Amino acid sequence: MKIVALDTFVVSVPYTHYEVSSRVYRGGVTDVVVKLTADNGLVGWGESCSGADVASVEQAVLAARPFVVGRDPWQSEAIARDYFQTGLWDFRPMTGHFAFAGIDMALWDLCGKACGQPLYRLFGGAMREEVNYFYYLSQGSPEEIERQGVDGVQRGYTCFYLKVGLDSAAEGEMLAALRRAIGPERKIRIDANMAWSVPQAVRLLTAWDAAYGIDFCEAPVRAEPLANMQEVRQKVPVALCVNEGLGRPVDAMQQIRGRTGDVLCFSSYWVGSLRRFLSLSYMAHLEGLGVVKHTHGELGIAAAAGQHAMLSIPNAWDGVQQTAAMMADDILRERLPIADGPTWGRIEGPGLGIEVDEDKVARYHEAYRRHGQFLPYREQ
Repeated sequence: MKIVALDTFVVSVPYTHYEVSSRVYRGGVTDVVVKLTADNGLVGWGESCSGADVASVEQAVLAARPFVVGRDPWQSEAIARDYFQTGLWDFRPMTGHFAFAGIDMALWDLCGKACGQPLYRLFGGAMREEVNYFYYLSQGSPEEIERQGVDGVQRGYTCFYLKVGLDSAAEGEMLAALRRAIGPERKIRIDANMAWSVPQAVRLLTAWDAAYGIDFCEAPVRAEPLANMQEVRQKVPVALCVNEGLGRPVDAMQQIRGRTGDVLCFSSYWVGSLRRFLSLSYMAHLEGLGVVKHTHGELGIAAAAGQHAMLSIPNAWDGVQQTAAMMADDILRERLPIADGPTWGRIEGPGLGIEVDEDKVARYHEAYRRHGQFLPYREQ
């Protein structure tokens, strides 16, 4: 089996409401859909994260053609080596990782289809029957937060996630409303996106944990230097989650060895490939740390790839990240289970186990062509 074509389609799919945090204001997902065609007629699909600028990521995907076309998809690690080293994308690692992650998914999809096996089996088999995902709350009034909390409880969610770092007084009221709505046992997780100083983080996390019970806080302070997270971790009773600061495999290794958090929140597009994600997850496991899959906002292709990975690793935590429940649509033929509830079981179809709807790809590519990228910030 040899790859004969690499094609890209930039698509823009809207959210049902804006995603707002201390770093992001975004109305939907714009990503690069990657299509690899093999000489035996098989097609592999992948999804490259857009980051700040989707056009540059698409060009980074297209720059991989000399290293991909004509190659055997079973040689994905050699292809990655040539792309990053010979192609010099190791000098632009985050753009290279966002781009190559989509190619890597498509390579794995081809291999799974060629042997008739789902990816989780190629990763060593499933460690669990299903993966649990979080309820992604939108900031609002206490009444709005309470309404969302009740909705999540009714739909079976056990882990609720709120962005913080914008207005601590208002956020305290939101957390109080959320705890009233979900009861004492369900988990509250918060993400400050590095908005706080170390003293702010210590003060707020200590107070909020005592009042509302915080399961973990993601990225309370800047990830570099490592001493920031290390100091907060020593001073608060709340578990910490590392997200920013995992942009390269070497960064992830430093965070793991530096014990900056209790759990890592990252994905294959952070570190460039599913193999790297799996390897680093196992390294975290050996250090006694957990992993949840991160999302920048993703479509069904990347969501499926992440599901296979989370089925496979030994140290997957509950409350994995998802944006499927806030998507107005997707580019797949079937609706993802996590669009309507908190759990997703084993995917038994070959490869990624999904079917891409090429008519939808064309429709949302046209939306991108007309309206451009969903930018990660509010335009002035």
